[in-house]
Amino acid sequence: MEQAPRIPDALRQLLAEIGPRWGQDVAANVRRMVEAYSPILAAAPKHGVEVARDLAYGRDERQVLDVYTPGRDGARPVVLFLHGGAFVDGHRDRSTEVYANVLYYFARQGCVGVNMEYRLAPAHTYPSGTQDVAAAVAWVRENIARYGGDPRQIHLMGHSAGAAHAASYAYDSRHQPAAGHGLAGLIVVSGRVRAENIAENPNARKVEAYYGSDASRYDDVSPVSHAGAQSPPTMVAYAEYENPLIDLYCLELANRLAAAKRRSPRMAYARGHNHTSIIAHFNTAEDWLGGEIMAFIQDCARQALR
Repeated sequence: MEQAPRIPDALRQLLAEIGPRWGQDVAANVRRMVEAYSPILAAAPKHGVEVARDLAYGRDERQVLDVYTPGRDGARPVVLFLHGGAFVDGHRDRSTEVYANVLYYFARQGCVGVNMEYRLAPAHTYPSGTQDVAAAVAWVRENIARYGGDPRQIHLMGHSAGAAHAASYAYDSRHQPAAGHGLAGLIVVSGRVRAENIAENPNARKVEAYYGSDASRYDDVSPVSHAGAQSPPTMVAYAEYENPLIDLYCLELANRLAAAKRRSPRMAYARGHNHTSIIAHFNTAEDWLGGEIMAFIQDCARQALR
């Protein structure tokens, strides 16, 4: 079996150096992380994973997705992933390696991975991202069996703004089909699950580009406001060094779910990691977060059998 690459000491030192200063220049620090992780991920295991690229789930040029499968036989759990980008930026291939590393990792664990693109603000405002999630979930339910996936085991996983779109679909019934969300679980990674444009948020203008500048609407459009007892099983993960306020909103989400369900959701705190490395490290030898997510997926399967 191919060995996943180790994180070199120099990169760990860079993480420690940037971490406390992450919020001072988020965009530059994101670029540094992508540049640092991409050559490491180029050596990461990919053998045995088939990739079907640029499959359309809608009419817009960004309404496309890639499917990563370790085999077309059987009925495997599905991980449908949404990248971040502060609502106005981003691509499912942030580099030649990031974010494909996430889907290669889950395919290597026996899942079918789906890496979806979605429309961006300011051309496409709320709820376009959530509508794209709904369309992608519908596509997966209809088509994933031909790639070896089980349409009854769809786990939606979003990072940053992608987590906002994913959680908006999972929690807010206004954006779901009549039959419901159709999800086995939701994985929120460093999710901006509350909309706001306050001064502490360096991406406030980008939030406004998607949600509008009328702050009186923000609570209603925030995914966290719609989390409750009937929400799908949820896992919440966040890094030690986050974009300002994201850790607070992840904790708010976990608290709201715990109060409603009378049980804490599965949580993961990525000590030493930042807002980008929490995703960029997938498919390296550092496997703890991936292992936590796989345990969550297995828990969801057991709950579905009860």
